[in-house]
Amino acid sequence: MKVKDLMTTSPTACTLTNSLADAGGMMWQNDCGILPVVAEGGKVVGLITDRDICMAGVLNGRNLTNIAVDDVISRKVFSCKADDDVRNALKTMQENKVRRLVVVDDLGMLEGIVSMNDIVLRAEGAKDKKTPEVSYADVVNTYKSICQHQLPVQAKAIGI
Repeated sequence: MKVKDLMTTSPTACTLTNSLADAGGMMWQNDCGILPVVAEGGKVVGLITDRDICMAGVLNGRNLTNIAVDDVISRKVFSCKADDDVRNALKTMQENKVRRLVVVDDLGMLEGIVSMNDIVLRAEGAKDKKTPEVSYADVVNTYKSICQHQLPVQAKAIGI
């Protein structure tokens, strides 16, 4: 199964100049917790999550309309291509402990987004000794990797 078979096409995106209030409103209207951030022309330059917005508001003590998306986004973008196999997308999610991947073309232009929700809804059990394209085991193993807590850096340094 290819990513294009289950990704959300034409996802809502925001720009660097949108306010956090704008981004939060877009998330509310579209029932999502992440937005790709695009530069002029549609190239993905970052991501912003509902948690990013919340933490920026709390930690800065400022109104969300006065904070630009550019001030808080993560510029580390994990992505895949529409023609990638879903198992490769799951591997990227596992390795980077993320629940969503931006789907981009060869130029980094936004094509879609694929989430664990999309994949979970297509997972199947084995039927007649046939391995499904996306199995329950694929999903569970990915979630286990994503959810596994890592020791904080200080704890690692002192051997805890």
